[in-house]
Amino acid sequence: MLFDLVGGNRTISFLGRAVQMYFSFLFGFTHSFLLTVMGYDRYVAICNPLRYNVFMNTRICVQMVAASWAGGCLIGLVVTVTVFHLPFCGPNKISHFFCHMPPLVELTCSDSNTLGTLVGTFCMAALLGCFLFILLSYGFILGTILCIPSAAGQHKAFSTCASHLTVVIVHYGCASIIYLKHKSPRSSDAGTLIDLTYTVITPFLSPIIFSLRNKKLKNAFRKSIGRSMFSQGVCVLQMEQGG
Repeated sequence: MLFDLVGGNRTISFLGRAVQMYFSFLFGFTHSFLLTVMGYDRYVAICNPLRYNVFMNTRICVQMVAASWAGGCLIGLVVTVTVFHLPFCGPNKISHFFCHMPPLVELTCSDSNTLGTLVGTFCMAALLGCFLFILLSYGFILGTILCIPSAAGQHKAFSTCASHLTVVIVHYGCASIIYLKHKSPRSSDAGTLIDLTYTVITPFLSPIIFSLRNKKLKNAFRKSIGRSMFSQGVCVLQMEQGG
């Protein structure tokens, strides 16, 4: 996307389209699987704190991360091979900022509605499975938090899940809109905007949201804003004195 915006060359090869689409699904679904693993991590930390080191030791964490990447690679490969094994004919232009599945499927000579439905159902099934697992984890977490007698303990337990829950809502909210949205010419621009949010803004916000739980980072952020406001105030004062 940045290459097209800066260079102005908005053409891409057939192989380049396949590679771009593959990595799009790879990173998107790997992110979903990692969020699912993080939900399980929060469940163990809150519901079974004394056995956390047993259920979430280094070996298990490495296996879960590896499984998340393997799952993302597999889904990306299945979807990309399915789409690019179809014959393409007719126009070769898409109204999008990257090679996303729905506009590419419309360029095929086969029944695009059937294929789009099948691939979309497959993707939604994978996303829904991850989302249901996260909901199940938070169901147990909520039950455990409500059993904590003190309000301070409840707040502390919930604060450990706030950043993860925020990213989950943004990620799955945009993903569900992408795969469930109505396919019509009027929805093309809105769909592109949603895809932009899901592809660019959500990954950009995720590290910021998670980093806000770090006290040192928050203090540094406050000091940086304070210095910036102070320097601006000094500049304004000097300009007024100079005037």
